Amino acid sequence: MTTELEEVIINLSKSIEGLKEQYNKVLIDNKKLSSELQSLTEQFKNKEKENESLIGNYESLKMAKSIAVSSGDSHDAKIKINRLVREIDKCVSLLNR
Repeated sequence: MTTELEEVIINLSKSIEGLKEQYNKVLIDNKKLSSELQSLTEQFKNKEKENESLIGNYESLKMAKSIAVSSGDSHDAKIKINRLVREIDKCVSLLNR
């Protein structure tokens, strides 16, 4: 009877040692994953800031382009208006003769 009890105790001790090893491995993995999570969280925050900056730059470029196009269009429009005014002046002077 005592030998059976000793075998149970030995098996139980082995199981406990195995569980301790598994627990220690899980602790190490948990620390690694926590560190990786922190690193990835920081990278994510940095990318968000970079994205916000790029969106701001894009909006600024869009505004600058719309102003540049408007300026170019208004310049062309002024030239056309000046041509029309000269043609009207010519027509008026021909009518006055």
